[in-house]
Amino acid sequence: MPRPLLFSFLFLSLSLLSNATILTLSQQFKEAPQFYNSPDCPSITETDTNTNSNNNNNVICYDGAVHVAMTLDTQYIRGSMAAILSVLQHSSCPENNIFHFVTTATANASLLRATLSTSFPYLKFQIYPFDDTHVSGLISTSIRSALDCPLNYARSYLPNILPSCVRRVVYLDSDLVLVDDIAKLAATPLGGDDTVLAAPEYCNANFTSYFTLTFWSNPSLSLTFANRKPCYFNTGVMVIDLDRWRAGDYTNKIEEWMELQKRMRIYQLGSLPPFLLVFAGKIAPVDHKWNQHGLGGDNFRGLCRDLHPGPVSLLHWSGKGKPWARLDANRPCPLDALWAPYDLLQTPFALDS
Repeated sequence: MPRPLLFSFLFLSLSLLSNATILTLSQQFKEAPQFYNSPDCPSITETDTNTNSNNNNNVICYDGAVHVAMTLDTQYIRGSMAAILSVLQHSSCPENNIFHFVTTATANASLLRATLSTSFPYLKFQIYPFDDTHVSGLISTSIRSALDCPLNYARSYLPNILPSCVRRVVYLDSDLVLVDDIAKLAATPLGGDDTVLAAPEYCNANFTSYFTLTFWSNPSLSLTFANRKPCYFNTGVMVIDLDRWRAGDYTNKIEEWMELQKRMRIYQLGSLPPFLLVFAGKIAPVDHKWNQHGLGGDNFRGLCRDLHPGPVSLLHWSGKGKPWARLDANRPCPLDALWAPYDLLQTPFALDS
């Protein structure tokens, strides 16, 4: 092989290898402590009577577990690892938590699985590929490019992605940590048979600002919230009844609003407004302590913010600023110090030692 072609081949090979292993080279994570159930916790493996020959499916489908759904990618893996650790550390029955991770279909699932297993050898989890081909054609540009990632829309497809035996799930974003038992959140009563999800509501927020003048000036569209008392809620923390979602075909209802958005600009913010259009005024309330959100600042500058008044069970760095990025840049906000203890990133100093 001619020398120039040989060098080109070697460079291409090294580039592909570098891209394929960037997670293991640039982001290595420590093994987390193992957490055990308290004596009064039911044992999944002992109480599960499912006779399915696939033992992993037995665990995944156990109805008495706390099912947690999150998206997983290389960009936010550091936040995801911290969130997982926080859930386990503050659970009274950590061995009964089952995690469902949704990734893009093109993600290196083997690498993500190995990363999770290295830090959490005992973790019960499944990884599900999300084919974003369809939803990519429905996404409209928003005020921040990060909000346009197709994986942000995976939460709308959870009832289709997760096994039908998973009936209720707690959905969590990757930029948060819990400081309370997730079982309490998972047990949130949903009330009537038509209530699909629960989340903290913020009725003091200016709800009209989430939609454009085009929406509110349209006689038909402006009646969307008639006979409802809509309030803003953050979709980064939700308790979802997947059976009710499936029965009501709510994914299709969300997609219908996204299709309309492609024809006429009715909102500005990514995946949130379709959820508000379908569910606002119809959700079960959750105490605000379960989503102390906005700690990442706004969607433009990501300035530091204080906690909302009241108790705290979950800290959420929604907004542009992420705690790991600010810590790495030596420009942390005061509350980023509350995220740092859950950071499993292996530092260069630790690697050297």
